[in-house]
Amino acid sequence: MKRILVIDDLPENVFMLQDRLEHEGYEVITAYNGSTGIEKALTELPDLILLDVMMPDITGIEVCRRLVNDPKTKDIPIILVTAKSGAEDTKEGLEAGAFDYIKKPFNRVELLARVKSALKLSEAHKLLLEAEKRDTFMATVVTANHKIKQPLTLLSLSSTAIKRELEKDEISKEMILKRMNYIDIAIKEITEVLNQLNEIRTPILSKYTSDIKMVKLDEEQSDENKNIIE
Repeated sequence: MKRILVIDDLPENVFMLQDRLEHEGYEVITAYNGSTGIEKALTELPDLILLDVMMPDITGIEVCRRLVNDPKTKDIPIILVTAKSGAEDTKEGLEAGAFDYIKKPFNRVELLARVKSALKLSEAHKLLLEAEKRDTFMATVVTANHKIKQPLTLLSLSSTAIKRELEKDEISKEMILKRMNYIDIAIKEITEVLNQLNEIRTPILSKYTSDIKMVKLDEEQSDENKNIIE
């Protein structure tokens, strides 16, 4: 069941909207001023907000700005409800981040049509975000595997070489130190890759194969390991 938050300082307006929306099967949360509306939006995280513009404590425009700028509520569509009909008023509301604008008095058909439109767009946006998260996760796994495989190979080869050297009657300290240096290089490169992945805030994906992507890192790994292994 979709949850809709109605914010309006007039109880009769809240009752009318609540009655019409609940009749259509929506769950309705109510708030009678801007401050309470913001609080309930943050705690309840509704699927949609119907927001009156003219309120005594905080205007609907300001409530809209705050919710749009808050990471927790920025993706919740907001429909402003107002008696104002000027183009400048509509522009101000949309610039504040509102999804849509309904003028009072409104009829039931228009209200429900705009509510359904906003909810459909919100659902599509959520599905898109989930798809992007999955793509980013898979790209991160591919990137880590691609970038770390070479230094891991170097670690394995160096470990094998050291074990083989330790089995000899005469152990070459120089050889062991050389292999230990390779191990240090591999550890450094793995650490650099993990640090780069950890610092990414907005991943940029690049093509790895025809149907697989990687996360683009700021610095490409050098070919030093390849030269060492060879």
